[in-house]
Amino acid sequence: MAFTKERKSEITTRYENWYDKSQAVYILSFSKMNMKSVDTVRAKIREVGGEIHVIKNTLFKLVLDKKGLPYPKGFMESCNIIAFAHADPAAMAKLLSEATRNSEIFKVKGGYLNGQYLNANQVKELADLPPLAVMRTFVLGMLQAPASKLLRTLAEPGRSLAGVVKAYSEREPAPSAG
Repeated sequence: MAFTKERKSEITTRYENWYDKSQAVYILSFSKMNMKSVDTVRAKIREVGGEIHVIKNTLFKLVLDKKGLPYPKGFMESCNIIAFAHADPAAMAKLLSEATRNSEIFKVKGGYLNGQYLNANQVKELADLPPLAVMRTFVLGMLQAPASKLLRTLAEPGRSLAGVVKAYSEREPAPSAG
């Protein structure tokens, strides 16, 4: 089906808007696709704050060219689906990695994170990172550790003195000479 120039411009603008709203974009190839498999993946992707769309390769290439983003030869060939990660790129990569692990339907080809091209192995490495909440907790723990050690160090002399005073007050009075 041939598109008019206006329709192509409209679709390209939509692709560009999706790209601009996303923190990361992942390209997946597909074959023997059925709606059940797509709907299952689409529902999971919505849960992590993203969306997935079947795209027209030539029009998406125009967006990549306009943004100045590199792509390897043959990257935008065959049937592709684009996953747009609006919230958490690592969670989306993890979900796509799990969805494609034993799938004959989908295969991760690569993607873009903050304007940088990622090959399929780099997407897999991103998927292997701990979730964002775990990373935040780890960093917060690292920041709090020196402060809590300093607080314990400053409080120790007072605690020791309080122990001496308490022990002195609890001791039995000495027998009076008399």
